[in-house]
Amino acid sequence: MLLSSFMVIIVQNSIYSVLFLVLSFVSAASLLLLFECEFIALMFVIIYVGAIAVLFLFIVMMLDIKIVINKKDTLKYFPIGFLIGGLFLLEIFYILTKNFEHNLYNQSVSTNYYLNWYDKLDFFSDIEAVGQVMFTQYVLQFLIAGNILLLATVAVVVLTINTKTETKSQIIFKQISRNHKNVLLVN
Repeated sequence: MLLSSFMVIIVQNSIYSVLFLVLSFVSAASLLLLFECEFIALMFVIIYVGAIAVLFLFIVMMLDIKIVINKKDTLKYFPIGFLIGGLFLLEIFYILTKNFEHNLYNQSVSTNYYLNWYDKLDFFSDIEAVGQVMFTQYVLQFLIAGNILLLATVAVVVLTINTKTETKSQIIFKQISRNHKNVLLVN
């Protein structure tokens, strides 16, 4: 994921950059699957890869962008970018060592290990738990949101219907009675 995110910035071609963005979204979703957050991982794939990245790809493909490769400008800004990036990494390391030295169970960061409390409490998957909450406690709000989306879809269809029922007919007398005075001439 880090490599594909880095390639989004580095690649000169914008279409390749969007494709690396899709790869970073998919790898983030796979990491969330490894952490057993199935619902959030599926939402990543549906929303980010399925909608936003495809929209970016269509926009980039519609634009006529000329690719100009300047090797001399890239090396000119490298030292200051390296300095700023190093400062940010030092700040992040400082914050992590000071604030997350001990957790609630008095374990240090280096000896902290992953313990899935969710498996110990319940045997539902993440999607089943979200489905149970959504269709039991929030069923009224879910139905209202569905009806609003249905109403918006019907409204779009009604607004785009062409209600003109006027049929075109051929008047033969007008066509035959034309002369050179009532004809539009274009030079």
